[in-house]
Amino acid sequence: MKKTLLILAALLGFAVAASAQSRALGVRIGPNTELSYQHTMGAENFLEVDLGWNFMHGYFNAAAAYDFMIAPVGPLNFYAGPAADVWIAGEAGLGLGVGAQVGLEYLFPSIPFQISLDWRPMFELIPATTFGWSSIGLGLRYQF
Repeated sequence: MKKTLLILAALLGFAVAASAQSRALGVRIGPNTELSYQHTMGAENFLEVDLGWNFMHGYFNAAAAYDFMIAPVGPLNFYAGPAADVWIAGEAGLGLGVGAQVGLEYLFPSIPFQISLDWRPMFELIPATTFGWSSIGLGLRYQF
């Protein structure tokens, strides 16, 4: 009985801790149109995971970035951090890139909504070694 109560208390504690973390869901619009999810990690840092489609070149992609709040000023935040990108492009097959994400985010104080503008330059490793600098995106997300 003690073990059961201890396990239930631990599960409840994990659930409370997970629900206390701020999350956001929305879109990131740029060269790739992506479904975007953010999860706060710690006090101010966050993990962003995006799944999308590139209309110009016709491929699916998945990107992730771990961003650090560099200069939070009220509802305005400047962030940067490491990022990675994986894509599947028809005949070219699988692609992989590593890089960074740098952005500016505004959190609306009266509604649970955020807007961001970020740049995600990538050093592409597979299928060829190139530098992709054109991934600028506008993020629109609902916070919950």
